[in-house]
Amino acid sequence: MHPREATRLLKGVRAAALAGDSPPAAPRPEIAESWRRMLAGGVHPDRDARSRMLSASETEERRHVSPLREVLPVLREGLLPALDGALHIMVVADADGRLLWREGHSSILRKADRLGFAVGADWNEAVVGTNGVGTALVARRPVQVFSAEHFVSSHHEWTCAGAPVRDPRDGRLLGVVDVSGPLATMHPATLAWVSSVARLAERELRIRHLESLERLRAVAAPLLARLPGRALAVDPHGWTAAVTGLAPAERVPLPKDFAPGRVWVPQLGDCVAEPLPGGWLLRIAQERTGTAATRVVLDLSRAGSWSATVYGSSGSWSQELSPRHAELLFLLAESPRGRSAAELSAEVFGDPTRTVTVRAELSRVRRHLAGVLAHRPYRFAEDVEVELIRPEDPAALLPHSTAPAVVRARLGRTGPGMIP
Repeated sequence: MHPREATRLLKGVRAAALAGDSPPAAPRPEIAESWRRMLAGGVHPDRDARSRMLSASETEERRHVSPLREVLPVLREGLLPALDGALHIMVVADADGRLLWREGHSSILRKADRLGFAVGADWNEAVVGTNGVGTALVARRPVQVFSAEHFVSSHHEWTCAGAPVRDPRDGRLLGVVDVSGPLATMHPATLAWVSSVARLAERELRIRHLESLERLRAVAAPLLARLPGRALAVDPHGWTAAVTGLAPAERVPLPKDFAPGRVWVPQLGDCVAEPLPGGWLLRIAQERTGTAATRVVLDLSRAGSWSATVYGSSGSWSQELSPRHAELLFLLAESPRGRSAAELSAEVFGDPTRTVTVRAELSRVRRHLAGVLAHRPYRFAEDVEVELIRPEDPAALLPHSTAPAVVRARLGRTGPGMIP
């Protein structure tokens, strides 16, 4: 379809969605989900809203602490050579949607300035509507937004494709790399191109992480060789560099506000923590005293940013959850008596026979939530208080989930003017 024809069709689809009428064609799922959020959040479809720009010093401070700074050469090498010919610009935003770097064709940069698409600007979806930066942050996957798929009409002359970049050490969302340009420059392969470059950036971060573990291992190995008992050296994110006296674990979750001294660590129990260059030495107490976990907060209130926080006598720690793990823990939080693997399989996949997958996923969860989850049946431990935080809008509960139990929890929650 010619871009002009596609634009006319999309404008008709958007107009029908705003009016609550049947659209001439169904919007793409990720666009429909974003429009639902915009309608529920009160974003004006025809008003170009903007938030306060960051000052030069604020922008520079964010640049300095952002891990994305380390992979700018990879992003530039993968994207910039083709941008001038394609009349596009590259934008790199942090996890808050703030634009930190912007490069590309000078004429397109000037057009972007008029749109407020400038360094220091806030392109969070809740501020400026559906777009390649903010929507990719919410959806946590690559997103292309074409013409009237942008919720705000002033953006309809643009096309953009954004891909998230995650920290390979802990899965944390670092930000988005986006390629944007005038409507006539749209190409269907742009999203795949940007996504590939984002994966290259993540690979570079992974290589740097492995190099830092090697440096920590060089320091820790001679020290561990002289220590009696069980001990291990981990980096600040809990990744293991070296061990003595126990089977190596790839990673151990560290409590929040980790500091030197005696501390309880999931999977290990009571430990004494000592700082090392680039990490920590954990010496495990001779007698394990149990997990001492007393409370779990399962936070599903923000789309794409789900977590489980464990509280105990020695402090607290959080684990970011994948969509599948968020589904499983939601089901267990809703079933204090527990569920069998077959029951969970039916509730997640609509098929009670997929127990192998359920058991494998719960095994991964239990490695991070040691002492919190029990099995036979799967459930939260009896002496652990569970708090479930849902989104204010029931329709926003795990919005991308197709699990029958989650879908049932969202049924009948669609309001007027929202995409069916």
